[in-house]
Amino acid sequence: MTGFSKGNRKVEVGLKWDPSPAGRPPTDLDIIAATFVSGDAYGTPAYLVHFDSRSPDGTIFLNRDSTDGRGFGWDEVMTLELDRLGSQYARVVVGVVIQQQTGHKTFADVLNPAMRVREGYTVLSEDDFASVPAATAATIAEFVRDESGRWNFHAGVHGFDEDPSTFTRVMGRAPQP
Repeated sequence: MTGFSKGNRKVEVGLKWDPSPAGRPPTDLDIIAATFVSGDAYGTPAYLVHFDSRSPDGTIFLNRDSTDGRGFGWDEVMTLELDRLGSQYARVVVGVVIQQQTGHKTFADVLNPAMRVREGYTVLSEDDFASVPAATAATIAEFVRDESGRWNFHAGVHGFDEDPSTFTRVMGRAPQP
């Protein structure tokens, strides 16, 4: 990165998948963002943003939510206005979880899942979850504030075998070697 970089400022995370075949229960994926304060950057999230919630200051919000993948284009979209996020926040982790109410589903069971992280027209990351077929949840983006206050993006899809309630407790942990 050059010395002229402003870091990441306003980022959009998109998620899409195809609907389940006729006669099968719908597949529901959800985007979740977890914010962490500088004193506990790998511990307990300060707050979570997901369906039916937004950040207390309105800087992270879900623009579009789907319960079945029948949207046009990107089924779920979350916006993160990192440049407006309070200075106490040092890290934001974005993940995807597959709802398990209709039976155990992994990314291998989801038809054509895809994710995209972009800033403006610049695509920062795209993935199809093929690297985590047995996972029921995955982290897909990490944003870390550096000493100068700039937010930096760290790409990578990391799978978890967790349900929605437990995933939110472990999604921000430091990666294991």
